[in-house]
Amino acid sequence: MTTHKTTTGRILAEADLDAIAEEVETTDYDITALRKRRRGRPTIGSGPAEVVPVRIDPELRAAVAARAETDGTTTSEIIREALRRFLDVERAEQTQHA
Repeated sequence: MTTHKTTTGRILAEADLDAIAEEVETTDYDITALRKRRRGRPTIGSGPAEVVPVRIDPELRAAVAARAETDGTTTSEIIREALRRFLDVERAEQTQHA
């Protein structure tokens, strides 16, 4: 018996493969929607994001980290929001891919 493994490490038995084949044969998939899928991180604005290295002092870094933890978000999002408010820039429409 041949074993098959997915990229995530899940081992598929012959019964699993038969079930997948049956689903593919009987389901009407929207091919255009499937083709739109992309790998990688979703965009966070109107286009690809750019990494901008910035040096900050330890106290500011700690304050950003504390605020992110309090808000349940990331330090990157805290910094982006602070820049938006300081520069009075509206948040670009987020486009996400499935």
